[in-house]
Order: sequence, then structure tokens, then C-alpha cells
Amino acid sequence: MEDEKTFIINQAESLTAIDRAQADSQIATAHQFPRNITAAINNILTIATLDTETAEECFYALRRRNPDGSTNIIEGPSVRLAEIVASSWGNLRAMTQIVANDGKTITARGVCWDLETNLAIACDVKRRITGRNGQTFSEDMQIVTGNAAAAIALRNAIFKVVPMGMLKKTVAQIKDVALGKAIDLETSRQNCLANYAKAGVTAEMIFAYFDIKSIDELDREKIFELRATWQAIKEGSTTVKEAFIDPVDERRKIQEAKDKMAAARERAQKAADRQGKARTVQAEPAPEAAPAPQAEPAADPETGEMFPANE
Repeated sequence: MEDEKTFIINQAESLTAIDRAQADSQIATAHQFPRNITAAINNILTIATLDTETAEECFYALRRRNPDGSTNIIEGPSVRLAEIVASSWGNLRAMTQIVANDGKTITARGVCWDLETNLAIACDVKRRITGRNGQTFSEDMQIVTGNAAAAIALRNAIFKVVPMGMLKKTVAQIKDVALGKAIDLETSRQNCLANYAKAGVTAEMIFAYFDIKSIDELDREKIFELRATWQAIKEGSTTVKEAFIDPVDERRKIQEAKDKMAAARERAQKAADRQGKARTVQAEPAPEAAPAPQAEPAADPETGEMFPANE
């Protein structure tokens, strides 16, 4: 009877070998069929500008308040545009996953690997899963938050690998379509306000968001920002409350505090003025008494001799 042979298979090494073989195969295919950059850019533009709605979804915008009270607008390409770029650029390997959940934050990691240039970049994104009261989100909300973080991490990784310098002109063209230059401004205004009204955002809240008085002050740039902000809300980068309600409440509280301080200063000034007047009255010297009238000298009726009246 022949001796039986025992083979020990290391599962980890086996999986590593399989992954290495797959990667080598993908790299070889990428080198065999290199990307055509011109065709890739044209394809990106074609897909992103299929219609105005698609172009609008290619951008996000967020307003953030600085400690000094001023505001900054954070604007950039959205997850949707990253998906279009990745599919059109070609020879990319991209993935995203949740890598940590410590009960307070969720960490998502996005990875993008250019198989032609062998450039691979990983980006981590953290999202809080506790409310302002410290209570942890429900399981469903944690899943939603994790999905939003994963999408943003993937977007960041893709745009770290794909050179944005090659896409500047294309992004500008997509933005022109998103601005709705083919539609008159009034129609764009009404469509935008109607869209936000469905989410409970009133025209007055939008006016307060931009610190304007009427719809006539909504120009194309502001409409573009509103559309990009809507995309950020859909992606989970912000919420209606964070974007429109909290800033208005914060400005109202700041204004109320300023009004109270101004009223307090006015009262203090009036009190100081009253005290100053009181001190002025006390410091004024008393009027000098008028000198007593002097009696005229008397005369002796017999001799006519004059003598002082006090004699």
C-alpha cells in the first residue's frame, strides 16, 4: 500500500495568490488596451449633460459659518460625477467599505487604483452617529449614514487618482448646463423654489439663507448653489435642518444678542448721562449774595453837618 500524502493548504496564502493573479491580469489588460483620454473626456461630458437634471446632480454645495460670523461656500464635484468619471475613464479599480464603527462615528474607506499608472489611493471619511443630545442613531440611521460616508469616501478617492486638471474645462461645461442657461431665469427660480418646498423649505428660509429680501435677488449663481446644496442633501453630506434651519436660528440668536447688548449700552449711556448731569449741578458754585445796600449819610437839620448813618 502506497504511503498516503497529506497536503496542508494555507487559506490566507491561497486567497492572496488569487488576488495577486487577478490584479496581474487586470494590469496586463489595462496595458494591452490603454485609455483614450480624449474619448474618455468626451464620454464624461456626453453622459453628464444628457439633461439638466443629470448636470445638476454633478455638483454639491455646502455653506459653513466661520468663527468671525462670515460664511464660506464649499462647492465641488459630487458623488454622481465621480461615478460618471470612473466609468468613463477606464482601467480603474474602485471600491468602498465601512472599516470602523466605535459607537460614536462611522469610518468609511474608499479606494481607487489606476491600473495603467499603478497609482492607488485610499481615503477615509468619518461621520458622526450621535445626535446633539449624545444619543446614538438607530440602526437604520446608522446604515444610511454609513452609506453616505462610503459614497463620499469613494468620490474622494476617485478624484485623487483621476487628474482634475484634465477635467477643468469639462466640469465648467457641465456647470453651464446645470445653471440652466437654456431656461429663462424666472422659470429656473420657480422650479427651484417648488423643489425645495416639497422638502419643507419655504421661500423665506431660502431668502434668509442668502440674506436677501425677495426672489428678484435670486440670480443664476444662487440657483446653482441651491441645486448643488440639494444634491449634497441627497448624498447625505448635509441635511435640510443643517443647511437652512440651523443657520437662520443661529443668525436670529446672534442678532437678538446684539440687540440686547445695544439696548444695554443705551441704558448704561443714559444712566451715565443722568449721573453726569447730577454731578454738574452739585459742582456749580452757589450764587454770591447781593451786597447790602448802604445807607446814605445823615445831616444835622440845625447845623447841616454831615455824619455817617451808623452814628
